[in-house]
Amino acid sequence: MSQKPVVLIAEELSPATVDALGPDFEIRHCNGADRAELLPAIADVDAILIRSATKVDAEAIAAAKKLRVVARAGVGLDNVDVAAATKAGVMVVNAPTSNIVTAAELACGLLIATARNIASANTALKGGEWKRNKYTGVELSEKTLGVVGLGRIGVLVAQRMSAFGMNVVAYDPYVQPARAAQMGVKLLSLDELLEQSDFITVHLPKTPETLGLIGDEALHKVKPSVRIVNAARGGIVDEEALASALKEGRVAGAGLDVYAKEPCTDSPLFQFDNVVATPHLGASTDEAQEKAGIAVAKSVRLALAGELVPDAVNVQGGVIAEDVKPALPLAEKLGRIFTALAGEVAARLDVEVCGEVTQHDVKILELSALKGVFEDVVDETVSYVNAPLFAQERGVEVRLTTSSESPNHRNVVTVRGTLADGTAVSVSGTLAGPKHLQKIVAVDENDVDLALADHMAFLRYTDRPGVVGTIGRILGEVGVNIAGMQVARATAGGDALVALTVDSTIPAGVLTDIAGEIGATSARAVNLAD
Repeated sequence: MSQKPVVLIAEELSPATVDALGPDFEIRHCNGADRAELLPAIADVDAILIRSATKVDAEAIAAAKKLRVVARAGVGLDNVDVAAATKAGVMVVNAPTSNIVTAAELACGLLIATARNIASANTALKGGEWKRNKYTGVELSEKTLGVVGLGRIGVLVAQRMSAFGMNVVAYDPYVQPARAAQMGVKLLSLDELLEQSDFITVHLPKTPETLGLIGDEALHKVKPSVRIVNAARGGIVDEEALASALKEGRVAGAGLDVYAKEPCTDSPLFQFDNVVATPHLGASTDEAQEKAGIAVAKSVRLALAGELVPDAVNVQGGVIAEDVKPALPLAEKLGRIFTALAGEVAARLDVEVCGEVTQHDVKILELSALKGVFEDVVDETVSYVNAPLFAQERGVEVRLTTSSESPNHRNVVTVRGTLADGTAVSVSGTLAGPKHLQKIVAVDENDVDLALADHMAFLRYTDRPGVVGTIGRILGEVGVNIAGMQVARATAGGDALVALTVDSTIPAGVLTDIAGEIGATSARAVNLAD
């Protein structure tokens, strides 16, 4: 009789999780937060189920000689070294939709609580004070709600608050206006949203571009009666700037569930009666925890049976040709670069694969590129399976084309998109040499030859003397070292592109300064290390 696969449950999970696993596995338990207990316990298991307290890093993965699956019963994967797992051939799965309803409901609750001063009035009454006049609030009906980030959670909040009679507007450069109109939501620029909204709720991923997005400058553009809610990621709303705005009466109230540094038990924001604060409860409901446990249990069953796993983060499941595998990270990075260059999600997206690799099934390269396209767009973990759903939700038409012909390189992957205004944007890459060095070989119509790096920038401008020197000078002044640079142009004095790799992130303000000095028509930074 064959031995049952071993599943280690390293944290307290819903009883429904074990029920969903069924009788086909040997179930073991340990305290995953105790390192001395975890490492020997993981040594001979086939799968491990965790929440947020267990750290499955490179050391733990190396100790797990038989490990095939790491399952996180929740959304975030900060405590899992996905790269180390992928290198070791270990599948990582999570439960990407388990808490979206729960998170949306909390955001709605914070909105209502800030509008009606519920938390402050509750504290006062329980302290023996009956102060009805002090805690007069405002109605939600006929007020304008600004949703910053119209992903899955943002959409749920918009739908629910519409039922309160609110007029919903949104800022999201990665959603097509037609798609927003179908939901009864009007898309605005961020400045327009800030100026028009009575309530603002944030539902964005945390990226270098969104960090501090609602900061001092933004908070000088809002109505003094505005109430701001952040139940997405800490740091998107600048807490220091928000405290100043509340103190000066430029913001009427706030509801916060997330903070730049967590756990957070001491913040200047906690001194304000008009701030409702909760300790990151976005996913903390019995239902969300049960959904997460059941979802990952099902994924573990599928993975250990060798079947397709819908919520796999690092692999799709099924057989991928050995010649195709090295191109997966290249395609994903090209997708991320495309999004950075475009500044929005394309109305139509073509993934083109040319060369010898097309003798194999390369559908996975389309999915990998699509995964990269949405990596910095949505506030959820993007997988090979849910990436097409994100495209569908945003009205993006996606197509894969292949050709065995590749005149200049053995294989080339191109991500090409048409934006809403008809503008075409594309980026092409290849793998060079026996070590599969990832290189960009074209941006739009410009031929380049530049190795991919963690930190990159692309600037378009009118060709003229002195531009390269100006770029080097400004970067040098702020201590950013250039690792590589290529200039491409069709004709002397015409449109030109400079592509450069640097050793550290270029601050947004510095890139803006460079663009201003050289008269760039566009300036985009890409941070692939995140």
